[in-house]
Amino acid sequence: MLPLDDLWSVIRRIPPGKVASYGEVGRALRSPASGYFVGRWMAQCPPDIPWWRVVAKSGHLSIAKRSPELAAQQERRLRDEGITIVDGRVPSSIHVSFTDMLGED
Repeated sequence: MLPLDDLWSVIRRIPPGKVASYGEVGRALRSPASGYFVGRWMAQCPPDIPWWRVVAKSGHLSIAKRSPELAAQQERRLRDEGITIVDGRVPSSIHVSFTDMLGED
Protein backbone atom coordinates (compact mmCIF):
# COMPACT_ATOMS: atom_id res chain seq x y z
CA MET A 1 0.00 0.00 0.00
CA LEU A 2 1.37 3.41 -0.94
CA PRO A 3 1.74 5.98 1.86
CA LEU A 4 -1.48 7.91 1.18
CA ASP A 5 -3.63 5.01 -0.07
CA ASP A 6 -5.03 4.46 3.43
CA LEU A 7 -6.10 8.12 3.57
CA TRP A 8 -7.83 7.92 0.20
CA SER A 9 -9.56 4.70 1.27
CA VAL A 10 -10.93 6.33 4.44
CA ILE A 11 -12.20 9.36 2.53
CA ARG A 12 -13.94 7.10 0.02
CA ARG A 13 -15.91 5.59 2.94
CA ILE A 14 -17.61 8.90 3.75
CA PRO A 15 -21.05 8.42 2.22
CA PRO A 16 -22.68 10.98 -0.07
CA GLY A 17 -24.66 13.48 1.97
CA LYS A 18 -22.30 13.15 4.96
CA VAL A 19 -19.04 14.80 5.98
CA ALA A 20 -16.16 14.01 8.33
CA SER A 21 -13.66 16.28 10.00
CA TYR A 22 -9.96 16.20 9.23
CA GLY A 23 -9.39 14.84 12.75
CA GLU A 24 -11.98 12.08 12.37
CA VAL A 25 -10.36 11.03 9.11
CA GLY A 26 -6.95 11.04 10.81
CA ARG A 27 -8.23 8.82 13.65
CA ALA A 28 -9.62 6.32 11.12
CA LEU A 29 -6.21 5.74 9.51
CA ARG A 30 -4.32 2.51 10.20
CA SER A 31 -1.58 4.72 11.63
CA PRO A 32 -3.62 7.55 13.18
CA ALA A 33 -2.60 11.11 12.36
CA SER A 34 -3.71 14.56 13.40
CA GLY A 35 -6.22 16.58 11.44
CA TYR A 36 -3.41 19.00 10.64
CA PHE A 37 -1.50 16.32 8.73
CA VAL A 38 -4.65 15.09 7.01
CA GLY A 39 -5.23 18.63 5.75
CA ARG A 40 -1.69 18.88 4.46
CA TRP A 41 -1.85 15.50 2.73
CA MET A 42 -5.17 16.36 1.11
CA ALA A 43 -3.37 18.93 -1.03
CA GLN A 44 -2.20 15.84 -2.98
CA CYS A 45 -5.70 14.41 -3.35
CA PRO A 46 -6.29 12.53 -6.61
CA PRO A 47 -9.29 13.72 -8.66
CA ASP A 48 -11.35 10.57 -7.99
CA ILE A 49 -11.42 11.11 -4.20
CA PRO A 50 -14.49 12.90 -2.71
CA TRP A 51 -12.32 15.52 -0.94
CA TRP A 52 -15.28 17.89 -0.55
CA ARG A 53 -16.70 15.63 2.20
CA VAL A 54 -13.86 16.55 4.58
CA VAL A 55 -14.46 19.70 6.62
CA ALA A 56 -13.20 21.35 9.80
CA LYS A 57 -14.52 19.88 13.06
CA SER A 58 -16.63 23.03 13.44
CA GLY A 59 -18.26 22.23 10.09
CA HIS A 60 -16.57 25.14 8.35
CA LEU A 61 -15.27 24.74 4.82
CA SER A 62 -11.69 25.45 5.81
CA ILE A 63 -10.36 24.98 2.28
CA ALA A 64 -11.40 28.61 1.75
CA LYS A 65 -8.11 29.58 3.45
CA ARG A 66 -6.28 27.91 0.57
CA SER A 67 -8.56 28.78 -2.32
CA PRO A 68 -11.89 30.60 -2.55
CA GLU A 69 -12.48 28.77 -5.85
CA LEU A 70 -12.07 25.36 -4.21
CA ALA A 71 -14.35 26.48 -1.36
CA ALA A 72 -17.04 27.42 -3.88
CA GLN A 73 -16.59 24.06 -5.60
CA GLN A 74 -16.78 22.24 -2.25
CA GLU A 75 -19.96 24.08 -1.30
CA ARG A 76 -21.55 23.30 -4.68
CA ARG A 77 -20.68 19.61 -4.46
CA LEU A 78 -22.00 19.33 -0.90
CA ARG A 79 -25.25 21.08 -1.88
CA ASP A 80 -25.54 18.69 -4.85
CA GLU A 81 -25.45 15.85 -2.29
CA GLY A 82 -28.31 17.47 -0.36
CA ILE A 83 -26.24 19.08 2.39
CA THR A 84 -27.48 22.40 3.74
CA ILE A 85 -24.75 24.95 4.38
CA VAL A 86 -25.45 27.90 6.63
CA ASP A 87 -22.91 30.69 7.15
CA GLY A 88 -20.20 28.55 5.56
CA ARG A 89 -20.83 25.58 7.87
CA VAL A 90 -22.40 22.18 7.59
CA PRO A 91 -24.54 20.99 10.51
CA SER A 92 -23.01 18.58 13.01
CA SER A 93 -25.90 16.17 12.44
CA ILE A 94 -24.43 15.04 9.12
CA HIS A 95 -20.92 14.36 10.45
CA VAL A 96 -19.82 10.72 10.52
CA SER A 97 -17.53 9.50 13.26
CA PHE A 98 -14.26 7.70 12.67
CA THR A 99 -15.77 4.47 13.98
CA ASP A 100 -18.25 4.66 11.09
CA MET A 101 -15.33 4.85 8.69
CA LEU A 102 -13.35 1.92 10.05
CA GLY A 103 -13.53 -1.25 8.06
CA GLU A 104 -11.79 -3.56 5.71
CA ASP A 105 -11.25 -2.76 2.04
